[in-house]
Amino acid sequence: MEYRKLPKGGEEISVIGIGSSSIGLAGEKEAAETFSAAIENGINYFDMASADAEPFSAYGKAIKGYRDKVYFQIHFGAVYEGGKYGWSLDIEKIKRSVDWQLRNLGTDYIDFGFIHCIDEEADLKKAVSKGILDYIKDLKKQGVVRHIGLSSHSPAIAQRVIDMNIIDMLMFSINPAYDYSRGDYAIGEAGERMELYRRCEAEKIGISVMKAFAGGQLLNDKTSPFKKALTEYQCIQYALDKPGVLTVLPGIRDRNDLNRLMGYFNASNEERDYSVIGTFAPSNAKGVCVYCNHCQPCPAGLDVGLINKYYDLALAGDELAKNHYANLTKKASDCVECGHCESRCPFRVEQISRMREIKEYFGV
Repeated sequence: MEYRKLPKGGEEISVIGIGSSSIGLAGEKEAAETFSAAIENGINYFDMASADAEPFSAYGKAIKGYRDKVYFQIHFGAVYEGGKYGWSLDIEKIKRSVDWQLRNLGTDYIDFGFIHCIDEEADLKKAVSKGILDYIKDLKKQGVVRHIGLSSHSPAIAQRVIDMNIIDMLMFSINPAYDYSRGDYAIGEAGERMELYRRCEAEKIGISVMKAFAGGQLLNDKTSPFKKALTEYQCIQYALDKPGVLTVLPGIRDRNDLNRLMGYFNASNEERDYSVIGTFAPSNAKGVCVYCNHCQPCPAGLDVGLINKYYDLALAGDELAKNHYANLTKKASDCVECGHCESRCPFRVEQISRMREIKEYFGV
């Protein structure tokens, strides 16, 4: 397992976590055994926005003796009256749901308390006016909530909440389809979405990724909006390469799904390589480096993707990005302008002029 550190808090979070939306269908016994296996494999981050109530007691059984080794995302707005998922902005329903979730999980604290699924300005206003945000803040003061987060599909709403300076984590839908304006949750243009990811990294807000496979649509030629399938490993790598991302949370149904996902760590670079999206991404994606590193190896030894990432983050206001760039063994000034990277780039980025620009910006 690989881990990334939460900037505000320092928790080490597994780069693959678990989404709980579908596992309830497996039944409590299989769900509990799957969760236990996930923990044994080093997975420590679990999202609790489930389609039904089944996983909560299963998690409770699986984490006995391990509570201090796992992190839960609990959603303030996900309610389970009648045993099925529902969405609500009613403060009393939310309080009952949070109490119920804690009881079934067998815990008395929440690692990440999320304002749940806010995609509209009107819903954000209601979350504030109805006291939901104040409720989460009060629980944080009491030590019940360790970190406040937001789940959203809208970059504009996410930006608004970041402006409020209250969140340490953002749950956001990241995949090639949504980033390039394909699918029901493809909210915002490619540049707008990338701007959000860069801002999160610059302002030390972690991102946990939902819908990395676009609800499974990207995994099948017939359902992919690009009419060409990607693999789970390509989608995971795509999300992990985005600025600010700490963990990807695929929904799993059982231990077979878990074992297949764990194969990501033994996958070759070729199996993780998602540069094929450059052949079917829309025109507004052309000329923009997505840090896929398909241009490697550089004859001069430059990590072209990382150099581009640090430059973009520095432009977004991340002071640490400048330090990271300064610590690189090879910098933009070492570019010999051979054109190897440009000939291999699926997004047709003019890296030679880009390296000149980066050299001028950083002074080396």
